Amino acid sequence: MTMQTGNGSWSTRVRAMGLAAARGLALALVTLPGAVLGFTLALVSIALVPIGVGLITTPWVLTGVRALADWRRVLAAEWGGVRIPSAYRPEPKDPNPWTRTFGMLRDPATWRDLRWLPVDMTAGFVTALLPAVLVFYPLEGIAVAAGLWRPLAASGGYWYGFVRVADQTSALAAGALGVALLALAPLAPRLLTVHFRLTRTVLGAGQGELAERVRVLTETRRDAVDTSAAELRRIERDLHDGAQARLVAMGMDLGTIEMLLDKDPEQARRLLAQARQSSADALTELRDLVRGIHPPVLAERGLGDAVRALALRMPVPTEVSVELPGRPEAPVESAAYFAVSEALTNAVKHSGADRIWIDLHHVKEGSGMLRITVTDNGRGGAVIGAGSGLAGVERRLGTFDGVLAVSSPAGGPTMVTMEIPCA
Repeated sequence: MTMQTGNGSWSTRVRAMGLAAARGLALALVTLPGAVLGFTLALVSIALVPIGVGLITTPWVLTGVRALADWRRVLAAEWGGVRIPSAYRPEPKDPNPWTRTFGMLRDPATWRDLRWLPVDMTAGFVTALLPAVLVFYPLEGIAVAAGLWRPLAASGGYWYGFVRVADQTSALAAGALGVALLALAPLAPRLLTVHFRLTRTVLGAGQGELAERVRVLTETRRDAVDTSAAELRRIERDLHDGAQARLVAMGMDLGTIEMLLDKDPEQARRLLAQARQSSADALTELRDLVRGIHPPVLAERGLGDAVRALALRMPVPTEVSVELPGRPEAPVESAAYFAVSEALTNAVKHSGADRIWIDLHHVKEGSGMLRITVTDNGRGGAVIGAGSGLAGVERRLGTFDGVLAVSSPAGGPTMVTMEIPCA
């Protein structure tokens, strides 16, 4: 039993060493050219920003660098058990190249990626290659001692490490060196882990970024609480001033009708008609109130049909394009619906537009993104400012780590782009 356990343990170690060596060699072969190419393209593209060419190329290059860094994060988790969280800010999708380029360049994670590339092509390359060296290079020394030295020596001499192989004696010395190096082969898995820890040291978010992230989450949570409290007060006010007042008046009318049934049937009949109208008005107000909390069509048919229904009620011709593979989570659907509703209200009230276009689709980037654009052909000039409807939309989206971008030059058109992380 002890012998079998020992054999199994040795077999497991050999397999782990071979796997670490193969993975390290594959990483080294990809690390050097990938890091050199990414770093060179990024430097050249950023250098060309002042003359305008970099405004077009930089977002594409930085997106490729992020993909390379994210791929390394996946390998670090799967091969080394080292988790490196991705902390990129949402990438601006504004069609303006200036906004996209400088939005990405303002992200601290972008510069962390660019610092990582030179480290990856130097120390990262060495630490990835070392596991393969410790496993495969000793095998070469043993092969030299077994007779490979003859063709090597015949070709003009051969160095194995610090041993010059020229005859059988020096070949045996090379074999002894190979055996000594082979004793270090069990360190291969640990060295591969060292490579991924080095990657985490450079790519991982710093304390300052984590503190900033906590601050942003605290603000969005406070905004969510304030919005919920304001919404609750609005519902209470609408109930008190609307449906409740009508129901109270209807109750008083019914009491009067009871007294007039025998004395003045004609007057009782008129009050019954008035009570019936009051009940219909109260029902309409309750339906409007419910629609303001969570529209029934949104719960029953989903975001696409709810936005189409919203567009049908607009006084301006509105076209809707929807490409959604499924339904988002209910809170995301609700936030997206009311964000669209607010954007449409702003367009109708302030833009002077005679046509509006709405586009909803899902983008499979990273963990996925719900992207919504509301475009009108109005006068333009829309801004995100305190007290504006767009500021409220931005706070609503911020609760879900969503972003809002507005492109609205003077003279129009206005494009409001909203993105919410959504699997």
